[in-house]
Amino acid sequence: MTPWQSVWGTVTGTVVSACALAYAQVALPAQPLLSDYALVSGGLVPVLIGMLALAAACLCLAYGLASADPVRTAATRVLLLAGAAGLMMSAIFPTDPGTSQVGSLTGEIHRWAAAVVFTSLPVAGWTLARGRAAAPRWNAVRAVSVASAVTLAAYLAAHPASITSPLIDGAAYYGLLERAVVLAEMVLLAAMALAATAGRPAARTQTTPTRPAEPAGSAETSEGGRPDRPERLAA
Repeated sequence: MTPWQSVWGTVTGTVVSACALAYAQVALPAQPLLSDYALVSGGLVPVLIGMLALAAACLCLAYGLASADPVRTAATRVLLLAGAAGLMMSAIFPTDPGTSQVGSLTGEIHRWAAAVVFTSLPVAGWTLARGRAAAPRWNAVRAVSVASAVTLAAYLAAHPASITSPLIDGAAYYGLLERAVVLAEMVLLAAMALAATAGRPAARTQTTPTRPAEPAGSAETSEGGRPDRPERLAA
């Protein structure tokens, strides 16, 4: 996989994930959190597609970074793999019904897997852009990373399971904040992929020009009918 193929894979996975989750949001009864759509009729398939497509986007980006800059992007790739694993675990283990209480092992696994996803991706963006020149593409990665982290902090403070939620009436809008976190991290993945490959020329295959074959009898001969070029001695 070339770096540009990694970009297309990352962007395609992100777009597919966004479309699947948008379908659940529009076509199904309203739910507090995106993962709750898997618990209603017709919601399991779009939620699974959304999570697995975003996991594939993380894997494509990690593979592309390994091909383009394996040494400098090691920490970023570890975080992307952690995010992909968290998304797959979230898809395998569904959440529990309700907002604040977790009553099963699968619900607990889902909650912690989602926490890994939400925290690893903003840090991955920051580590990728750390130490880079102040180019617009890297500034965009830094800005989206910070925006994702700030939105995540607001979501955690507003979640009904948080002790700060009653103080800020978080139950009224924590679902909107979760959707903002997911959207910000989708944009972050696309920005990371584009920034990592911007200015990198596409690979070209160089071909060695072949010398056209000389027609028979066209070689110049000297007197006596022997060719001017010396004959190659047999070994």
